[in-house]
Amino acid sequence: MHLKQIISTAALLLPTLSHAWQAPSYSGFRRLFAEEFHGPAGSGVDTDVWHYITDLSVNNELQKYTKSNRNLQISGGGTVQIVPRREPDGKWTSGRIESQYSFTPRAGRQTVAEGYVRFGDGDPSRKQGLWPAFWLLGEAVRHGIDWPMAGEIDILETVNGILSAHGTVHCDVTGGACNTPFGLGGTVALADQSWHRWRVVFDRTSDDWRSETITWFKDDQQFHQISGERVGSERVWATLGRSPYYFIMNVAVGGDWPGYPAEDTLDGFDSMMEVAYVAVYESE
Repeated sequence: MHLKQIISTAALLLPTLSHAWQAPSYSGFRRLFAEEFHGPAGSGVDTDVWHYITDLSVNNELQKYTKSNRNLQISGGGTVQIVPRREPDGKWTSGRIESQYSFTPRAGRQTVAEGYVRFGDGDPSRKQGLWPAFWLLGEAVRHGIDWPMAGEIDILETVNGILSAHGTVHCDVTGGACNTPFGLGGTVALADQSWHRWRVVFDRTSDDWRSETITWFKDDQQFHQISGERVGSERVWATLGRSPYYFIMNVAVGGDWPGYPAEDTLDGFDSMMEVAYVAVYESE
């Protein structure tokens, strides 16, 4: 099964509030997992599917993650909205969820992890310090293996409202095969803050770990790829291309990469990240 077959067969519903969004079906692939965020406006996510994360302090970020629907809610139109807020005391709150579901790319198959994502319509020049992300973290973290050894695949990150998006991997040790803490990354331009499909494809159809790949797409456009050969270690590659992952969605505020928010940084829905569906597919 070729990647172009994945790209050519998507069939998304139109983005209206009159019906829920649906994860697409792809010829030659079976859907392993789909979350489409059904529910009434203002409700929370399904806690049989997602963990709310609230007790976390990393990367010198400023926000406190909460379970409040002010920070994370079902929209009522089949999406989830993650909304950073500047509180009356000047402190920032936001939302982060992690899937209970995890998946492992199987030998001889292509495995696709994707989501449909947009950002709030606020002026990008007033998003200093904001860091929305849609990403994968190695399940090994939940079993005592430290970052970055467990593996991390960032499907989509943006910072400071800049109209470009980043796809990155982190692995191994500081320095190491993935240039930690910077990672091995690629960048793609954004014409707008509207809906786009973000995807990584794990290709294990090769019989040689060196030619296995992970490839990033914005809509139908490839913008980054790494291979076992580039990583250069079968042991390290196994943590990236052959190990289980779970989804994370969050909007961080501040931190080592974006820096601090400015006085005029927009909060609220102007600066949200909104996700219509998250899905995983495997070639037949």
